[in-house]
Amino acid sequence: SDLFETPVKAFAVPSGTAANALGLAACVPPYGGVWCHAEAHVDVDEAGAVGFYTGGASLMLVPSPAGKLTVEALETAASRRRGDVHQVQAAALSLTQATECGTVYTPDEVAALAGWAKARGLAVQMDGARFANAVAHLGCSPADVTWRAGVDILSFGCIKNGGMAAEALLLFDPKLAETVPVRRKRAGLM
Repeated sequence: SDLFETPVKAFAVPSGTAANALGLAACVPPYGGVWCHAEAHVDVDEAGAVGFYTGGASLMLVPSPAGKLTVEALETAASRRRGDVHQVQAAALSLTQATECGTVYTPDEVAALAGWAKARGLAVQMDGARFANAVAHLGCSPADVTWRAGVDILSFGCIKNGGMAAEALLLFDPKLAETVPVRRKRAGLM
C-alpha cells in the first residue's frame, strides 16, 4: 500500500501465471472474455491457465504493432463483434507491462486503454511480470501506471527480478478481492 500510495489487497501466490489467472478469475465469468494483445503473456506463455482458473473464459486476441494494444486496435476488433448470446462477452482488458516485445505502456497510454475498457464496463488487469523494469524505464511512480491510470488488478512480478517462487496479486478494487482467498485455496496455491 505504501509503494502504490493507496490501500491495496495483496495475495501471495507462487507464480506469475497464478497471479494473472486468479486476478482475471476475480472479474471474468466462465462465459466471459479478456481483450489482450495477440502476443500477450497470458496467451503465449501460460498454457491456458486463464481459461482453467475462470472455468472457461476466452482470450480475445488483438494484433497491433510492437506488442502494445491501442484504442484504435481495440475499436477495430470490438467493431467485428455482434455482442449477442452467440459470442463471448467481454469482461476485462489485460495489459502486459512491459510487453513481450520489450515495449512499455506510458501512464497516458494505460489511462487511454483503461478509459476505453471502463466505458464498456470492463475490469482492467495488468500482467506485471516485468513491472519494476517498466517503472524504472518510465521514471514514474508505480501508482501513476496502475490505479491512477485505471488499473484494477496487478500481477506484481518478483520472479523475473530475482525472487524465488513468489509473486503478488494486487487488487486496487476491494470488491474484486472478495473471492480471491477462496479461489486461491481451491486452486491449491496456499
